[in-house]
Amino acid sequence: MPHDDPNDPASFAQFMQRTTRRQFLGKLSLGIGAAALGDLAGPALATADSAAGRAAAAVGGPYTGVVSPTHFAPKAKRVIFLCMAGGPSQLETFDDKPELQRLTGTPMPGSFTEGMPLAQLQGKPLNCLGSRATFAEYGESGQRISNYLPHIATCADDIAIVKSMVTEQINHDPAHTFMNTGSIISGRPSMGAWVNYGLGSLSEDLPGFVVLTSTGGRSPQPIAARQWGSGCLPSQFQGVEFNSKGDPVHYVANPPGVTDDRQEHLIAAVRDLNRMRDEEVRDPEIESRIAQYEMAFRMQASVPELMDLSGESQATLDLYGATPGDGSFASNCLLARRLAERGVRFIHLYHRGWDHHGGLKQYMDICCRHCDQPTAALIHDLKRRGMLDDTLIIWGGEFGRTPMSQGEGGDPGRDHHIKGFSMFLAGGGVKPGISYGATDELGYNAVEDPVHVRDLHATMLHQLGIDHKRLSVKFQGLDVKLTGVEEARVVRGILA
Repeated sequence: MPHDDPNDPASFAQFMQRTTRRQFLGKLSLGIGAAALGDLAGPALATADSAAGRAAAAVGGPYTGVVSPTHFAPKAKRVIFLCMAGGPSQLETFDDKPELQRLTGTPMPGSFTEGMPLAQLQGKPLNCLGSRATFAEYGESGQRISNYLPHIATCADDIAIVKSMVTEQINHDPAHTFMNTGSIISGRPSMGAWVNYGLGSLSEDLPGFVVLTSTGGRSPQPIAARQWGSGCLPSQFQGVEFNSKGDPVHYVANPPGVTDDRQEHLIAAVRDLNRMRDEEVRDPEIESRIAQYEMAFRMQASVPELMDLSGESQATLDLYGATPGDGSFASNCLLARRLAERGVRFIHLYHRGWDHHGGLKQYMDICCRHCDQPTAALIHDLKRRGMLDDTLIIWGGEFGRTPMSQGEGGDPGRDHHIKGFSMFLAGGGVKPGISYGATDELGYNAVEDPVHVRDLHATMLHQLGIDHKRLSVKFQGLDVKLTGVEEARVVRGILA
């Protein structure tokens, strides 16, 4: 058969018609699978020519991660990150400042604040505000903890309090983005996605990265789903949000009238179509979608069992202060323990309500009543089950609060603060019963052993057996890493 003459208008029209048909038929095999899984899979952002991406999206058995074996012996198998979204005040929790107390109501010395970033206090009077809490020493370690956290105080000998945290973003959304991804650029992989990509899940029936949210307190800030996104990694590594009210996971249950057998046949058909397409284009995102679709089918059996708390004793429910199905932080902490038991690698809990620009005493009381007992219960529960040693718990917000008051009246608040705040870690090879770092006498600047957010990320990865400098993917010509290109260090002073 003679070749088409490109100078012949009729031949050129036939060529264009054949190309259009070919494109349509080629896209159809992927389109069926993409439509079926669109809500669960998320956007396809992985690069098609990435060998690491193809390895990460491989199916046909449990995914064991690209860091296999780990770079060095891990101390932790999993991470539970308890995010106090909105930014809890370090001055009402872990950072006792008697000198600030003495200066309450007087102007903040200009040597502390001149040229420093402020959020809502920009151009306002800057007056010192001492702690609204009282502090005491707890445990054999003598950790100083406020009366707002009586239950966490019972864990004084199990936690390492970092009092010298610093971050770079002073407003909520970019600060969350920086805490979660190590970058202010939206769309970078979240830390849970990095861990899931690096190590894989320990469970075949649940995602490697699960997110739970709760609300209670002042001005709950919205948390966008991109905070647990996969960015330039294949989308199978993004966090899956579980609901503690209603359907645990959207779009996983069978539609009315669809049996498990029919659903399994549908999944097999979509998988075959997607694999046919993958043989043509070798796009790792296709394998990602196949893996997610099959995971969703397995979750239809595993998730109801996970969410059924009827097997938990009343003593355990009372320990957490949990009422099953109420969507509270307490119930989410109990679910976090159950997820950890079932092999989920990264569990991220957000409690929204810590943005205390006003009513500091009132809302600290509310937020701590929501979060204090469940946090301590999770630590105690994991410890008695022998799981705390290999579970890394991280507690804290996206930033802290200013030593200066905000608002008028008898119950003022505090503004956002990034130069020195507190977080704590427990389990997973962390040295228990210590305080690390310090802020100045007024609680403004981290002056002793500052710990940057990137240092926190590097330390977390280190405890999981990962060298943060060696976990990267090629994207747009760059070696993208959770800790970025800036210097980050493992905080060895808090490690056992």
